[in-house]
Amino acid sequence: MHPALPPPRLVIFDCDGVLIDSEVISANMLIVELAGYGVAMDMDFVSRHFLGRSYPVVLSEVRTRFGVALPEHFEADYRSRLLAAFQRDLKVMPGVREAILDLALPYCLATSSSPERVRQSLVLAGLTDLFGPRIYTASQVSRGKPAPDLFLFAARQMGAAPAECLVIEDSVIGVKAARAAGMQVWRFIGGSHLAGRIAEEPADSCPDGRFASFADFYDVVPGMRRAR
Repeated sequence: MHPALPPPRLVIFDCDGVLIDSEVISANMLIVELAGYGVAMDMDFVSRHFLGRSYPVVLSEVRTRFGVALPEHFEADYRSRLLAAFQRDLKVMPGVREAILDLALPYCLATSSSPERVRQSLVLAGLTDLFGPRIYTASQVSRGKPAPDLFLFAARQMGAAPAECLVIEDSVIGVKAARAAGMQVWRFIGGSHLAGRIAEEPADSCPDGRFASFADFYDVVPGMRRAR
């Protein structure tokens, strides 16, 4: 059983790895692209070090950690090929649309993805109509996850205090950001990128609970479901 928690007034969803099963596509694409520049890494490495971070931060760390000089066109080329891969393979998380439609609370999206990428992702997943203008990205704050800035910004825009918010995240870095923001956070572990590789959660990155299917979403906190 999940521990009893006060019902939130706002639900903040991460996007990649929560609403859409995109992280495994992005990680595999990054591994392949960097291999062409002599950088060797695997899915476990990407999951530990890059999951939940914005793409500019990932590239900066790659350059620093591996001492590799990536050309200026690397990011544009990667994004172009990634979008093509999304168009072929991107899937919405099972049950997520139904879960959101049943929410009795205000909700929004807060993501490390760029505005254009999240827009394209939601179109491909058929989720655009659910969020409208309630989409906030790391481009709107000075510090991305694991800093709390993005979640705090989203809460302010939605008129909610941090303690009134419930964040749904998949990454340890995202959980840490929500914790730092003073928010409840539940970790979704049903994405294919986490299959068999749930990383250790440091003390500052432990969620209030975990769930692996949106069929169980309303077990998280009672009272969030719209009356039918």
